[in-house]
Amino acid sequence: MSLFARLQEAAAPLRERIRAHPFVRGLGSGELAQDRFQFYLRQDYRFLIEYCRVLALASARAEDPAVAARFAGLLNLTLNVEMDLHRRFARKAGIAPEILEDTRPAPTTVAYTNHLRLAAETGDLPTILAAILPCAHGYWEIASAIRARQGWDRHPLYAEWIRMYTSEEYAAFARWVAEVLDRVAVELPPGREASLREVYLRSQRYEYMFWEMADRMEGWSI
Repeated sequence: MSLFARLQEAAAPLRERIRAHPFVRGLGSGELAQDRFQFYLRQDYRFLIEYCRVLALASARAEDPAVAARFAGLLNLTLNVEMDLHRRFARKAGIAPEILEDTRPAPTTVAYTNHLRLAAETGDLPTILAAILPCAHGYWEIASAIRARQGWDRHPLYAEWIRMYTSEEYAAFARWVAEVLDRVAVELPPGREASLREVYLRSQRYEYMFWEMADRMEGWSI
């Protein structure tokens, strides 16, 4: 069993709870309240800004030039294409550009992105991969599970989100990140797996909390 497969197995209960979360179920049924989806999009925009910094550090940490180039390409794509797509998608959802840009990160968004940046700023490439895989691979898993059900395309906007994360391009990216982790893991000492598992599981917990945050429209209590 590969390292990624072992991490997935360790996180199986968390992954199941994410797929069963009311927010995720609402995306699939089309019954998710629009204000919750808008909240999610605004927080996800803030998340993507910090995620770009993590991609830049992944490129810098990669010893294989091909891997470094792929992460550099992903950074360019995210900054110059996906961020603009996110802005347009937000407009479709009824979020004015100035509202999107002025969004204040919620507590969970701050905590999650701080975790990712700490992993990227202080860790090596395997640590970064373990940190981002619950998001990078997890979105493909979630959207694929939703798309396997009847009625997933009932809500046009949510169906567009599902199609985006089940596209061949996104699926290829999700598989590639997992494959890179398995390649670099061959050279790791045995004791490293426990620390990578902890990073991976923490990101999985934050993934669950991100959906929970959006469902509750989390704010700062003080």
